[in-house]
Amino acid sequence: MKKFHDVDDYVSALPKTARTALQKLRKTIRQAVPQAEEVIHYNMPAFKFNGMLVWYAAFKGHIGFFPRASAIAAFKDELAGYKTSKGAIQFPIEKGIPEGLIKKIVKFRVKENKEESKERGKKS
Repeated sequence: MKKFHDVDDYVSALPKTARTALQKLRKTIRQAVPQAEEVIHYNMPAFKFNGMLVWYAAFKGHIGFFPRASAIAAFKDELAGYKTSKGAIQFPIEKGIPEGLIKKIVKFRVKENKEESKERGKKS
């Protein structure tokens, strides 16, 4: 498997349909938390803000979104129409990216990371 150096490198390696869907997800996350840093983590695109925030990747037929298990549990009713696992959500490419839901999940993760960051600070 190719080792990606940055998010643009990852995106440019994708087929057009996956690239378009992934770019939409990337833009939606960026709109929700413009101050977040884009990184490659576990060889997939991710955003950092007070720690790792969310990961995402393209697969055959779907975009994988990895916001941690806590976010999936918090939004389980809204995610009922999507395939999920403990830490992942699959958005079928042909269904499109649910921008509003993505923004809510990302903002939830921002809040969660801020709270965890405060807790880490108290322990120091």
